[in-house]
Amino acid sequence: MTPSEHPFAQFVRILGKGKRGARNLTREEARQAMGMLLDGQVEETQLGAFLMLLRHKEENAEELAGFTEAFRERNQAPAITVDLDWPTYAGKKRHLPWYLLAAKALANSGVRILLHGGGAHTAGRLYTEQMLDLLDIPLCQDWERVAASLDARQLAFIPLGAWAPQLQRMIDLRNTLGLRSPIHSLARILNPLGARCGLQSIFHPGYQSVHREASQLLGDHTIVIKGEGGEIEVNPDATSHLYGTTAGEAWDEEWPALSALRHVKPESLDAGQLVRVWRGEAQDDYGQLAIVATMALALRGLGIEREEAFAEARRRWDARQASN
Repeated sequence: MTPSEHPFAQFVRILGKGKRGARNLTREEARQAMGMLLDGQVEETQLGAFLMLLRHKEENAEELAGFTEAFRERNQAPAITVDLDWPTYAGKKRHLPWYLLAAKALANSGVRILLHGGGAHTAGRLYTEQMLDLLDIPLCQDWERVAASLDARQLAFIPLGAWAPQLQRMIDLRNTLGLRSPIHSLARILNPLGARCGLQSIFHPGYQSVHREASQLLGDHTIVIKGEGGEIEVNPDATSHLYGTTAGEAWDEEWPALSALRHVKPESLDAGQLVRVWRGEAQDDYGQLAIVATMALALRGLGIEREEAFAEARRRWDARQASN
C-alpha cells in the first residue's frame, strides 16, 4: 500500500516547490501550519525544512499575522494589565543594552512593562537575561509571578520558554540549522498579555514595514523601529523611522539624530557601566542619549507626541529612584 502523506507536508510543499511552483502561505494556511507546530503534530524533518524554507523565502505580513493568530488561539496567559510589551531577542554587541535602563526608569515612574526574550542563542552578544541580576530586574518563570512583579515593581521579565516552550525550542535550533529562523521575528509580534502598545525592533532592512503591516492586520497598536543592534533602543547617532499602526491605520514619523557626530563605540562592553550610570556615579554621553530617546519612543507608544515625550522622558530619568 502507498503510505499516506503527512498532513503537514502540504505546507512544506507550498514553500519548497521550486522557483515557479513555490508561493507564500495564505493567512489561513499560516495559521493552520503554526497551529500544527505548536500542537506538536509535525515531524522533526518537517520542522527544520519548514523553518529554513520560510527563512529563505522571507515571511510576509499575511504569514506573520496567521502565525500570531495560531499562537493567540492557544495562549494560556491570564488577564494582566500591561502598558508596554517589550520583546528583547537580539542581544547587543556594539553598545551596552541601554534600553534596560530606559525600561527601569519608565517602570520607576509607573509604566507597567513586560520584557520577554529567548535566551543567549548567539555567541559574542550581551542578552537581557544576562543583565537581570545586575540591574535588579525581576525574573519570572510563570504568569503568577509576572502579575505580582508588575504590581510591586511595574516591571517583569519572563523567558519565552516559560510561556511558549514550543517556540523556544524552534529558536534553540539556531545552532543546529546554522541560521536564525523566522521565530526570532515572530516572537516580537505576539504581545502575549495584550499590552496597550507593542514595541518591536526589526534590524533587517525593509522588514519594519512588514511587521507594521502584520500588526495592522491583527488590529494591534504597535511601533516598529530599526533599533540599535536589533533591540528596542533608539540609536542617537542615526535618524530613526517609526512605523506605527493604531486602530488599523498606519502612520510614520521620522526622528532626527540627536548627535551631530557619531560616538566612538567602546572597545569592550563593561556591564558595570550600566549600574554606574543608573546610580549617577558616571556619565555616558551616548548611553544617556540612547536612554532618553528610547524612553521617549515608549511614551510615544502611549500616546504622547514627540516633543512632549522627550521632555517627559528627561523628567522621568532625572526623577528615577537610583537606589532601585
